[in-house]
Amino acid sequence: MDWISLDTLQALAHQYGYWVVFFGILLENLGLPLPGEAIVIVGGFLAGEGDLQYGWVLLCAIAGSTIGGTCGYWVGFYGGWPLLSKIGQLLNLGEERLLEIKDRFATNAARTVLLGRFVALLRIFASPLAGIAGMPFPQFLLFNTLGSVLWAVTMVSLAFFAGQVIPLSQLITGVSQFGLLVLLLIVGWLALPSLHKLVRKTFLPEAGESKLP
Repeated sequence: MDWISLDTLQALAHQYGYWVVFFGILLENLGLPLPGEAIVIVGGFLAGEGDLQYGWVLLCAIAGSTIGGTCGYWVGFYGGWPLLSKIGQLLNLGEERLLEIKDRFATNAARTVLLGRFVALLRIFASPLAGIAGMPFPQFLLFNTLGSVLWAVTMVSLAFFAGQVIPLSQLITGVSQFGLLVLLLIVGWLALPSLHKLVRKTFLPEAGESKLP
């Protein structure tokens, strides 16, 4: 579970309560390698145990996610192409590939921002990429807020109710696997337009030729 142990996370949540949930999620959305899912699940779990209040945990998770995502958007918006180029150098991606990623993200920005909350890497990178791609801020704010609410309600409620019958460590592992499934579904969703074009280029010309006398 990243570089912070579950025991340490629980101890911090017991000591600092809602602040851990709020700042943990906010800082993860700003790019720090914090276990955001584990943080919010621990908060929901402690709410189920009666140590925290469900409503406050939910509110802190939504606020941290929304504010952190908004800050990430403006970092990408003002950092722009130079920021994306630096990220590309770290990932060994050329300029042509970066332009392709930027254009593809711009086409699917809304759905990526909305669903990306359920995948750790997308929680970190989706908001800056939305700013870099020039996604209109009102549109980003809408889908960022909707995604934050959907993600927070799902995670906190799951931990609140399921945590009463499932050990916390197993619950976090299961949620991580669910996030991987969501990532695969998003990748498939984004790849559908390209696959459709490929199928048309491959088979439609043959179909046209077969009609010729």
